[in-house]
Amino acid sequence: MRVILLKNVDKIGKQFEIKDVADGYANNFLLPKGLAKQATKNAMAWAKTQREISAKKTEEELKVIQQHASSLDGQEVVIQVKVGDKDQLFESINDQKIWDKLKEAGFDVEKKQIDLEEPIKKLGEYPVKIKFSHNLEAEIKVIVTELGE
Repeated sequence: MRVILLKNVDKIGKQFEIKDVADGYANNFLLPKGLAKQATKNAMAWAKTQREISAKKTEEELKVIQQHASSLDGQEVVIQVKVGDKDQLFESINDQKIWDKLKEAGFDVEKKQIDLEEPIKKLGEYPVKIKFSHNLEAEIKVIVTELGE
């Protein structure tokens, strides 16, 4: 049976693709769960239009993310912390603290986008990647300084 996928289906295809599947699979799984509909002439024209709309939407989204990533790339975030003897930090710098500073600076980033391998535990400058969708990323510099410097 020829169907149009209404959602991404593992090992079958992506949304709005037209696929040939076994009749039983279509009738017993895809159609009742709303994952696909039968591919008639009208439905195939509709699917083509939906693919075009989806492509435009993805392209526009990519442009916005590229602008956001480029505005963030190269930024410096200064975090001041209390320091004990031998420049030992009283607290480690994690993605939450970096996210808070980015938010203060007016950048709209989700905490899960901050790619910090392990918390920062010493004074200094550290490169940190911010990962966006569409495999885009920006690199910021986190500068950890002593409170009161």
